[in-house]
Parts: sequence; C-alpha cells; structure tokens
Amino acid sequence: MKNTFTLIAMSFLVISTFSCKKESDKDETEVAVKNTVSEDYNISLLLDLSDRISLEKNPNPTMEYYQRDLGYIKSVSEAFTQHLKSKRIRQINDKMQLFFNPEPLDPAINTIAQNLRISIDKNNASKELLNSINSNYASQTSKIYESAIKDNKYVGSDIWSFFDSKVKDQCIENKYRNILIVLTDGYMFYESTVMKEENRTTYITPEIIRKNGLNTKDWDKKFNDQDFGFIKANDDLSNLEVLVLGINPDKKNPYEEKVIRAYWTKWFTEMKISHFEIKNADLPSNMEKIIKDFILNKE
Repeated sequence: MKNTFTLIAMSFLVISTFSCKKESDKDETEVAVKNTVSEDYNISLLLDLSDRISLEKNPNPTMEYYQRDLGYIKSVSEAFTQHLKSKRIRQINDKMQLFFNPEPLDPAINTIAQNLRISIDKNNASKELLNSINSNYASQTSKIYESAIKDNKYVGSDIWSFFDSKVKDQCIENKYRNILIVLTDGYMFYESTVMKEENRTTYITPEIIRKNGLNTKDWDKKFNDQDFGFIKANDDLSNLEVLVLGINPDKKNPYEEKVIRAYWTKWFTEMKISHFEIKNADLPSNMEKIIKDFILNKE
C-alpha cells in the first residue's frame, strides 16, 4: 500500500513538473515573440549649413564644427542600422533622410541629399545594403560639408520655417516612430523669415539676447515675465521626437546657453513635442552614447 501511494505521489510530481515546464515554455515563447516585434523608424536629419561651420569665422583647434557634425551623423546612421539588424527581414520597414532649409545653391549637394534618402523594407533589405549604409552616409555627408565650406557662400538656415511648413509633410508619417535630428548651433536667423510678435520672434542671435537684456543673472525672470521666446510654428507635433545637437553659445555671456535652451524648450513644449533633448557641440566620442540612447531607447 505504501509503495502504491509512493508511485501515485511520484506520478503527480512528474505531471506537475511537466505542466509547469510547459507553462514556463509557453510564457518564454510569448515573451520572445513580443520582443521580436519592433517599431518602424522614420529618421530625419536637418543640417544647418550656415556660417557656423565656417573655418574662418568659427575655427576650433580641437575639432572643427563640421567634423563634429559628421561624427554625430555617423552615430545616427549606426543607430539606424543597429535598429534594422535587430529586426527580422520581413519586419523591416524603415526610413532615413536628410534635409536642408533652404536648399543649397550647389546642385551637387542636393543630388547627394536625394541619394541619402533611404527607404528599406522586406523587398529590398539585404545584408549588403544594411552593411553599406554607414560607409555611404559617412562618405556622402562629408562631401556635402566639404562642398559647402569650399563654396564659402553660406545661405543660412531657416529652421523656423522648416518647422512651420515642412516638418509635418517631410518628417512625420503615421504608424512610424518619427525622429528628427537637428544639427545647429542653437541660433536662428534667416532674412526672409524675420517676424516679431511682441517679445516672440522667429529668430535668436547673440545681439538680440544682449539687446533684450537676457545677459544678466535675472534673465529667467525677464524671460518668463515678458514672455520672450520663439513664435509657435505648429500646433501639434506630438508624433515627433527631436534631438538638437551642436549648441554653441557665445562665450561673452555666461547665461547664453541657458537662454538658448529656454527658447528651444519653450518652443518644443508649446508645439507639443514631448520627447526632446538639446545638446552642446561636444566631441563626437562624448556624444555617441547620448545619440544612440535617444534613438534606440525610447522613454
């Protein structure tokens, strides 16, 4: 009788263990399947090719600003390819493109930009294509900056107008994670887009900051009380994430960086951009992790 009870108990234990293992395997399978489902990325780069990259006007002995831009772009393309390689071929449906506003006068630059518009899906995805993206972006964007610097006719950068009339059409698509990387020094000025509504403007320069008295320790009180900032360029950009890279404040004003950040932060917040970061023109090696974390690790 004792042996019979022992056999029954052992059988029950085996069955229970088997059932638990099956449930565990099922759970692990479900988790694995969920983890293979990934968002489709739509990454855009907006390049400020104004005289901020001029070797004569803004030289930097440590590393020229255009070289920093190239380093940032390298990190962006690497994050993009890392995202692609994390997906199964049949899941791939991602995009990356590059913009200027206005378009450079050199038609060769515009042709290069057109060639850097990548749309990759299950029909054209291949190991060769994925492995070529980083080297292609590095070499082609280098040509863009070299041409702009050699030409030495900086047409400026109309970032405000881009957010006003182009960002929704060119950088936002339904059912995508839309990410815009803006490479700029943080200042805005374009002659054809100079507007002022009380203390709101479409521009910000070191001269304007000084003229408005935002170069003292009480700058933030004046900024808030008198409602300084950019004119809102869009009502709802909640389906867009923005990473600004390259902020380079005038060293004459110790509060300059804080003022620039206040302008951009207020602008993005009023346009309902919930996920954004604003970073200085640090060395690319210091920015690599920040850039990749922003793109690959959504909050």
